[in-house]
Amino acid sequence: MKVCIEADGGSRGNPGIAGCGTVVYAADRREILREISYVVGTATNNVAEYQGLINGLRAAAELGADEVLVYMDSKLVVEQMSGRWKIKHPDMKKLAIEARDIASQFSRVSYEWVPRVKNSAADELANKAMDALAKGAKPGPLDTTPKKPAPEAVDSNNPARWNGASTEPTRLILLRHGQTPMSAARQYSGRSNPELSELGFWQAEAAAASLAERGGIDLVLASPLRRAQQTAETVAKRLGVEVETEERLIEMDFGEWDGLTFDEARALHPELHEKWVQNPTLTTPGGESLQKLHRRVKKLRESLQAEHPGKNILVVTHLTVIKSLLRQGLDGGPQLFRRIFLDLASISIVEFYDADNSSVRLVNDTSHLRR
Repeated sequence: MKVCIEADGGSRGNPGIAGCGTVVYAADRREILREISYVVGTATNNVAEYQGLINGLRAAAELGADEVLVYMDSKLVVEQMSGRWKIKHPDMKKLAIEARDIASQFSRVSYEWVPRVKNSAADELANKAMDALAKGAKPGPLDTTPKKPAPEAVDSNNPARWNGASTEPTRLILLRHGQTPMSAARQYSGRSNPELSELGFWQAEAAAASLAERGGIDLVLASPLRRAQQTAETVAKRLGVEVETEERLIEMDFGEWDGLTFDEARALHPELHEKWVQNPTLTTPGGESLQKLHRRVKKLRESLQAEHPGKNILVVTHLTVIKSLLRQGLDGGPQLFRRIFLDLASISIVEFYDADNSSVRLVNDTSHLRR
């Protein structure tokens, strides 16, 4: 069996409060086999990273793995364990020897450096351990087993019990597209049509895995723009459904500001840009206003509610479109456009019942990007 290990460690101070996190998963299906949040104690960042690696190798051995691929964002540990860099620090020498002894049990072990963004699940577990140590926890593993909710808590989560709805809702699962080169550069990206970046495709895959676990999706709708189509196709392939293109899900038209950064647009039209940020009725030069977009999206939502009552619809679209749907779910004013933050590849959920009843169930969930 081949497994992958994602490991990380950290310390608040050098040395200081230290903890590490480790995720072990099956290489062929990304099924998580073990999660370890480990309180190290008072130590350096590098010592904590080595402990995270050791915990992963031990877990892989316990699981019966014969081949291991280790991902870490510590260039130091990756290079030292690969034999390319010397180990000078005595504490790390001891830990490296221990790691190599465990690794000798496997037929093959390889080490690969990854950027921090791709090691976020282990980083989160490490921070959980450091938080626990700060609150008085003793060195050793923390219990990361999820607690099951009480039976009565499940029923109380149904909004129909308190909003008076008499029908099943049309549930919109809102997925923002993954990263593009333009979003990475923080450029206005409306009707421009960039493809997903390498990270964007990875984000789409992570979202697809999470949505497949949730299940129950009846329909996948996507904006016609390439970045949304590529994200939707990635998810739909995992779900085994077809993508339907919906023109009204297209992003707001930023007109002459498309492709510019916030600062560049402000420098080009300083007075208009300042007013536009505050006033949703104003139109960008050659573009459209938030008010116009909101009206478009509201008509779409009403038609979806009429045509697909009680269905779960995955909507793969853009920042302002999702904000509009959340605004409708909250029955809020235009100020909500400026007060909701949404990450790339984030998931939000809003339900629309009979009459004017609605319920926002989730906003900006990115837990699938930290696995």
